[in-house]
Amino acid sequence: MTLQVLRAADHRCMPWKNGRGETTEIAIWPPTAGLDGFDWRISMAGVAEDGDFSIFPQIDRSLAVLSGDGIELQVQGLGLHRLTLATPPLAFAADVPASARLLGQPITDLNVMTRRGSWSHRLLRGTDDPGPDTADWTLVLAARALELPGPAGPLTLAPLDALLCHGPASGVFPPRIEGAWRVQISRT
Repeated sequence: MTLQVLRAADHRCMPWKNGRGETTEIAIWPPTAGLDGFDWRISMAGVAEDGDFSIFPQIDRSLAVLSGDGIELQVQGLGLHRLTLATPPLAFAADVPASARLLGQPITDLNVMTRRGSWSHRLLRGTDDPGPDTADWTLVLAARALELPGPAGPLTLAPLDALLCHGPASGVFPPRIEGAWRVQISRT
């Protein structure tokens, strides 16, 4: 098991694949992969206007709202979904047309993407039951300042810092973490 602290100040910013905004990459595998060759990717994006989502062939995606009023997301084959701070994340195929309409002020969203047929993921609030520990990778994203147990003592995370665990996360993270998001990624 390896544990890595990913500081918000070190997250990589880049243009969206469709060029209409900016994304902040939290973690990607493999680490040198680009937007067309990753196995999995966790990122945040600021959405300031209505528009279409980028298409990612053979990718499954989950989306949650981190801040702002929310969006209505129209996904081909799934219909219309309203996502806010209070709603659960939405899972959908990233290779079908999807468009968003802001419900008010701009939002920041959390995106998790995995390569279909090779990897799968779960995006959960930190207070949701994580279930059995079968993930190959677990990431905890701090929505506010947090202190989590670490192998050499407590780890302090500032807002939007993350803790990435490769290998079994049993005993690494508490079952419930108030003020955080949890991502579990598994090889299929």
